[in-house]
Amino acid sequence: MGLTTWHRFTGCGDGDLAPGSTGIEPRRQAVATGAWTWLRQVHGAGVVVVDHPGDHTGVRADAAVTTVPGAILAVTVADCAPVALLADGAVGVVHAGWRGLRAGVVQAAVEALRGLSHGTVHAVIGPCIRPRCYEFDEAELASVARVLGEGVRARTADDRPALDVAAAVRLALAAEGVQNWSDDGVCTACSPGHWSHRRDGDRRRQALVAALAP
Repeated sequence: MGLTTWHRFTGCGDGDLAPGSTGIEPRRQAVATGAWTWLRQVHGAGVVVVDHPGDHTGVRADAAVTTVPGAILAVTVADCAPVALLADGAVGVVHAGWRGLRAGVVQAAVEALRGLSHGTVHAVIGPCIRPRCYEFDEAELASVARVLGEGVRARTADDRPALDVAAAVRLALAAEGVQNWSDDGVCTACSPGHWSHRRDGDRRRQALVAALAP
């Protein structure tokens, strides 16, 4: 029988989970009890393979995968897309901002997870900024489109060029043959229950937390 995967997207009600924030440890333990692998996210394509609970904590990377029951993986976001990757006996978390998407972080995380599990990969896209709120520089938008395709282009609510982050994640998943995905559709810039850097310049963060049940 395969191990059960568990994941949760936190919100403001769970408190600030940005690494280094004052009094963070009790807030972490209220979400998931145990040693967390949290990352120093650099908007790149680095992926760590976690071999024991707390392994690689504080490493510069933007995704983590594991087959170890009880190892708690976490990425933090305030507009970027948190992506949970779930497979038979393996789980992963991805911090997918536009630079990381352009660098191939989603593809790298899927490949790393497949190195641990031969089962079907299912992806879950959590709360992130949506195109209606995400006006984007044309040159930077073109650089993402060159890597992932024209489907990343969208328009804001007032008809300005926008990046569709969730669409970019889906295109990256498709490039790896991942067809099983879901998306909660929440816009962090619109939601009063989530922090948004674009909306507020906020340094506080919500998290995606995932693990295999021990």
